[in-house]
Amino acid sequence: MAAALPPAGRSKGDIREHVWEHLEASGLADFPRPVRGRIPNFKGSSHAATRLLGLQHFRAARAVKINPDAPQRNARFLTLEARKTLLVPTPRLRTGLFNRIVPPPGATKEMLRRCATSQGVRDFSVPVGLDSKAQVDLVVVGSVAVSEKGWRIGKGEGYADMEYAMMVSMGAVQEDTPVVTIVHDCQVLDIAEELLGDHDLTVDYILTPTRTIQTHCKRPKPQGIMWHKVSSEMLGKIPILKTLRWREKQAGKDVTLQDEHPALANTSRAAIPDRKVMAANPQPWSDPVNPKSVNPKSVNPKSVNPRSEGSDTTTTVYVGNLPGSLRVSQLKSALRELQVLPAALKWQGAQHRAFLDYRDQGAAHRALSSLQGLSLGGNALRVELAKSHGDKGQGEINTHK
Repeated sequence: MAAALPPAGRSKGDIREHVWEHLEASGLADFPRPVRGRIPNFKGSSHAATRLLGLQHFRAARAVKINPDAPQRNARFLTLEARKTLLVPTPRLRTGLFNRIVPPPGATKEMLRRCATSQGVRDFSVPVGLDSKAQVDLVVVGSVAVSEKGWRIGKGEGYADMEYAMMVSMGAVQEDTPVVTIVHDCQVLDIAEELLGDHDLTVDYILTPTRTIQTHCKRPKPQGIMWHKVSSEMLGKIPILKTLRWREKQAGKDVTLQDEHPALANTSRAAIPDRKVMAANPQPWSDPVNPKSVNPKSVNPKSVNPRSEGSDTTTTVYVGNLPGSLRVSQLKSALRELQVLPAALKWQGAQHRAFLDYRDQGAAHRALSSLQGLSLGGNALRVELAKSHGDKGQGEINTHK
């Protein structure tokens, strides 16, 4: 029977506060504390996770995506113990969509438990790229509250919903891919359907310490990224989202953002706007008012990868496997669209490569994440941090062939 929420609890925020406060006041909350603002861990979460073993969908799954929060730690262990592929989203999607957890050869049960911890996820993970053709057979998400009908409320940041939408865009999940959540019984509440948006992820199974609930939810799950609900701020925080947006734009989809000017909705899908001002680097190579004011083809004849003048902290990204037919203006447009404009671009089209100079490491790593898996002119780009900096002359040319 679903728990009743006080009459005042009519918004998602009210429901979250009710659950967090109840878990703390009743002594059910578990480390990390306090649970407010989190996908809350609770006493009995490990036992609730063992109910996965009773699901035919879990037994048949080859690849399982599980969120990195504490209540799902045992679910991650059970997945590794069953020798299934475990995919875990990167925290706040900062460096990609998810990582594959790869235990060391001959890992003991104790080592598998370590791999399932948050530290283990960091120590034993391999990034999964957009072109990996990953297929996810079962999705396990955390929740703050959930109803027996399958309505789910997260902690309010939208990452689980976005992760699922991005997996749809990648082709990693299908319409019938089951979604499971693991919660305490007190987190199963009556939730009004009108609180749900069309971007909200629903669940098919709820696992608690005492019950396995099949929701038979008929509400459609998100069919992909709803760009009109994505803000520029979120786009700036999630580099892989920029790459997916680029791909969907090239495919002719409407990728107008929530806070973009309506006129942008009419922008040609075949070309990227040249005058869009991006914020990945506060000092791009060109004047946003007059983008042709600086010639991006200008290259220091003594070096293919020099530091920007007057800078001691330049970080350079190498971009290789550029098609011979690609022009520097096309690369520049792609960088604009992905919001990763560098301070300077060193173009070496004849060698099918370019070097992008960024003022700080953070901007360079955002560019690295955004460009991973990107194809231009039919070529999958090779992207990495440049192996050396400074005026290296011909010797440096040979480090990136």
